[in-house]
Amino acid sequence: MSGAKRGGGLLVAGTTSDAGKSVVTAGICRWLARQGVKVAPFKAQNMSLNSFVTLEGAEIGRAQAMQAQAARVEPTALMNPVLLKPGSDRSSQVVLLGKPVGEMSARGFFGGAGGSSPGKALHGGRQEQLLGIVTDCLEQLRGTYDAVICEGAGSPAEINLRRTDIVNMGIARAARFPVVVVGDIDRGGVFASFFGTTALLSPEDQSLIAGYMVNKFRGDVSLLEPGMEMLRGLTGRATYGVLPFQHGLGIDEEDGLRVSLRGAVRESVVAPPVGEDVLRVAVCAVPLMSNFTDVDALAAEPGVVVRFVDRAEELADADLVVVPGTRGTVKALQWLRERGLADALLRRAAEGRPVLGICGGFQVLGERISDEVESKAGEVDGLGLLPVRIRFEREKTLARPVGSALGEEVAGYEIHHGVAEVLGGEAFLDGCRVGSVWGTHWHGSLESDGFRRAFLREVATAAGRRFVPAPDTSFAALREEQLDLLGDLIEEHADTRALLRLIEDGAPAGLPFLPPGAP
Repeated sequence: MSGAKRGGGLLVAGTTSDAGKSVVTAGICRWLARQGVKVAPFKAQNMSLNSFVTLEGAEIGRAQAMQAQAARVEPTALMNPVLLKPGSDRSSQVVLLGKPVGEMSARGFFGGAGGSSPGKALHGGRQEQLLGIVTDCLEQLRGTYDAVICEGAGSPAEINLRRTDIVNMGIARAARFPVVVVGDIDRGGVFASFFGTTALLSPEDQSLIAGYMVNKFRGDVSLLEPGMEMLRGLTGRATYGVLPFQHGLGIDEEDGLRVSLRGAVRESVVAPPVGEDVLRVAVCAVPLMSNFTDVDALAAEPGVVVRFVDRAEELADADLVVVPGTRGTVKALQWLRERGLADALLRRAAEGRPVLGICGGFQVLGERISDEVESKAGEVDGLGLLPVRIRFEREKTLARPVGSALGEEVAGYEIHHGVAEVLGGEAFLDGCRVGSVWGTHWHGSLESDGFRRAFLREVATAAGRRFVPAPDTSFAALREEQLDLLGDLIEEHADTRALLRLIEDGAPAGLPFLPPGAP
């Protein structure tokens, strides 16, 4: 094989959150896969409300599922052994090896007191036990794949968390993987960030920092070269690539208000409609919104305009309103009522105007919610738009269902504690439909092309729009194009020979220490 030798690897770290680690990791995976290298992604610990269900019924971050697709392999729990799903500013559900094991406060997770114990592996915040688990997962991947490309989290220079780190230098040290630090030059201060990130690490950690990669550069690269030369002189480390800024570069996001396939919503350029009208979709930006990637497939359709909203008046001109998933169903319901959005949804339903609820959004549309698990609010009245009663169970439903609706085949995935008792209406996937109000627990159903087109035809008819779905839009093909674009960025703008040497041989020997180092 003319690629990375078996068991090699690399850690992609970042100077900050959202520096581009996910993009670079996915791009390297796609580039290697195109070279015939059997490669897998890995993120030891992820914090995200956007998750996915693997074929074995494990819940992992959607970013890692996307990276697995970039690598052309099936995602597994090994690729994201620890997933934290925030339920508030201070606590998260802990998903370990694909299964939820409890809630824990940030202080409890990172080694202090507080929060309920989510299982032996996390009892007392003993991160060394977690490090053993994630290291074992990484070693299993290394035993199966030629190369493993790891994604870090936040910054490796978060010195307050270094003692308990299992996702940045902790995993790099355990695996002896070289580290490339990505910096977002669009934010400014990238050279200072590269230098400062390195200089705040211990000598042992610094010995694995192989070099840097500039992301989101606009302009003539030759203007950047003097800075890269000075950085090399100061640090003894190379810059492995300068990736250009790319509008609409979309992947499945960890968090943030984005339509991931098309980039930020405000940057989306909607293709002209096939029919006479466009179709306007408003997505209620509920608290703790999860799996908002469900609307990506709508945004990919020519003539469909998708935007996130948080005010009742913004629903007025919408042809379809989507109430998305959430990690806080009762909190989202309260938020909808406080902002007048609940009343606006009730008016829409009375007027026969389309509303779609997905997962937590489906639960909100029901008659009654009984919740002693997520919010512990007990019995709560829903909006009453669908004849459904919800009972929250401690056991989480994780599934990959297939079925049919509107005369078309549909596939999706389920991630929810709420169990629905459907008491009437017309069957719709696992939920129901009453008039122009639909509800289902199935995430990802709109990625099924035939079903999406049939659903949009129903919406257009109910909304009185002369909108016609494009007959040939393939969401899977569009996603593949995006992943190939990520691979192109690496192949065309990174030093791929040097990256391959890092993956095969590890960090260069004799890298200089930058004072002061970790305190």
